[in-house]
Amino acid sequence: MIANISIVKPIDAPSGKVWAAIRNIDGLDRWFPVIESCRVEGEGVGVIRILGLGDGGEIRDRIEEIDDHARCFRYLRTHYPFPISSYRGKVSVRDAGDGKSEVTWAVVLDVAADARNKTLAFLGAVLSAGISGLEQDLQPERRAS
Repeated sequence: MIANISIVKPIDAPSGKVWAAIRNIDGLDRWFPVIESCRVEGEGVGVIRILGLGDGGEIRDRIEEIDDHARCFRYLRTHYPFPISSYRGKVSVRDAGDGKSEVTWAVVLDVAADARNKTLAFLGAVLSAGISGLEQDLQPERRAS
């Protein structure tokens, strides 16, 4: 069953800094609470990002697009320990003025009907926590500048 989820959150940091953090493909372990390690194989579009989870699980993403002009990032999740059969994500950053940004993290996935509600609730909470973690990660850097 195809499902969509989109989390939109404001961030108290300039869009250039937010985009730089998101574009840094191997930085998710710094600001995503469920991710303990992050490494990449390759460079740029086509790179494989390997995410280690706290429970020992692993996620693999293939980066499909990095658009610096539009501040948009697309990836295909190729390996996941969840009851889904496909997963495509898109992260975009918008300048919200006054040194603030808006991050949109959207996912289209094919999830088993019996796991749909639980999976979407979990994924929404994880994405929201990740965006909040990104904002927290950017705060010390912002105060230092």
